[in-house]
Amino acid sequence: MKDFFLIKYGPEILEKAGEHLVLVIFAITISVAIGIPLGVIITRNSNLRQPVLGFANIMQTIPSLAMFGLLLPVPLIGGIGAVPAIVALTLYSLLPIIRNTYTGITSVNPSLREAGKGMGMTDMELLFQVEIPLAMGVILAGVRVAAVIAIGIATIAAAIGAGGLGEFIFRGISSVNNQLILAGAVPSAIMALLADFGIGALERYLTKGKVAKSKH
Repeated sequence: MKDFFLIKYGPEILEKAGEHLVLVIFAITISVAIGIPLGVIITRNSNLRQPVLGFANIMQTIPSLAMFGLLLPVPLIGGIGAVPAIVALTLYSLLPIIRNTYTGITSVNPSLREAGKGMGMTDMELLFQVEIPLAMGVILAGVRVAAVIAIGIATIAAAIGAGGLGEFIFRGISSVNNQLILAGAVPSAIMALLADFGIGALERYLTKGKVAKSKH
């Protein structure tokens, strides 16, 4: 029975897993492009910290199905399909990236900043040559959390026609078919574990490299 199920649904599982992965990659790429600069900005302007983190926190508290529903009537980014799904996943992914970028940069030893300034470094040079490299492990930890969150929430995107592994879950629920539910849930869980492991490995590698350099 299991072999028959895999033969019957195997190609479709691969297709939907590909759709799922595309949604997540686009969303994480956009959230990194937005979240890291925002995290940097609030380290330079403390007045913006509460509004930026507050907005990202509010996005996290909105139930995922409600978020997709709220985006449906919005011009340009709303409607049915992948675009509103990517927008929603991006909004959900912002908080850990912004927060970890802010935490990583503000945790850099102040004496290193002073040493850089003493060498005549500008603020931008300090940021890119000292602060971001030292904070990269913490920043990647935020990206890691964001990726796992996005993979899980992307299953709901099937409700607005964005495709992905959530289609199996919704079909399984409507037909009371546990095999279909597992066909969506298990690959999604595996994808989340692989993302967590892969980004975690990169995070550990960069952290070890930073420690090794500090010893020389």
